[in-house]
Amino acid sequence: MTQNGLPSLRCLSSDRLLVGLYRTFIVSKAGKETGDAKAPLQLPRHIAIIMDGNGRWAQQQGLPRHAGHRAGVKSVRNAVEQSASHHIEVLTLFAFSSENWKRPKREVGLLMELFFTALHREVKRLDRNKVVLKVIGDRTAFSEKLQKRILQAEEKTAGNSGLILQIAANYGGRWDITEAARALAGRVARGELDLQQIDEEAINGALSFAGLPDPDLFIRTGGDQRLSNFMLWQSAYAELYFTDTLWPDFDTEAFDQALTAFSSRQRRYGKTGEQVTEAANRSVILESEV
Repeated sequence: MTQNGLPSLRCLSSDRLLVGLYRTFIVSKAGKETGDAKAPLQLPRHIAIIMDGNGRWAQQQGLPRHAGHRAGVKSVRNAVEQSASHHIEVLTLFAFSSENWKRPKREVGLLMELFFTALHREVKRLDRNKVVLKVIGDRTAFSEKLQKRILQAEEKTAGNSGLILQIAANYGGRWDITEAARALAGRVARGELDLQQIDEEAINGALSFAGLPDPDLFIRTGGDQRLSNFMLWQSAYAELYFTDTLWPDFDTEAFDQALTAFSSRQRRYGKTGEQVTEAANRSVILESEV
């Protein structure tokens, strides 16, 4: 069992029929412990995280920056386990942006080495727990050795039925949109697509995250409050959650706090608060009659 009383990643069922109900409504930790009637926790389908603060964490510990990146791997494991235990459908982690090549050459080299090693060490654990691993971004800048390791990890987990874990590496939101525009323009030039057929759905289908729900909850650790070119198109309606907690310190309690904050938000999508409340009440009545 995990700290919040939910089953551990190893105990999870792959039964997709129950995921939607479990994800939408679970009893809060406080309600279970006190017996009080608590409002159910509304959970996101897709969580995106900018894992910021590794270097500053290391500096606070008197360690070199790369030690912070290594410490952050533990938080990655915890985020994966917590997402799976809450039956979140998709978890996307921003591991390396297209702008991160500007960092010191030694740090970039150590990050690439850590990425390669982590893929080797973690893929068996992910596969054992039915996690699907996908790496999103421009891989051409990576070494052939790393590209091969990425492909092997993806192929090994492709048939799984659990959490979809996406690692955004050498990724940028503007790059993603540019590539989609180029692909659609090419289809128009070849006569495969009419110009008038290019709409939001067509663009969505050409982006790196095609076929997956947009992120509902966008978390950034480390104190900064910006998107940093991450999932710009997909995050149009995401709930933004910024925390001063540095990524290596983003533990189970911090993860639960983010979920609680998300649950307290009213997602209106252009409607009034009254319309959203009415629709939610109707949904509860219909469910009670089933």
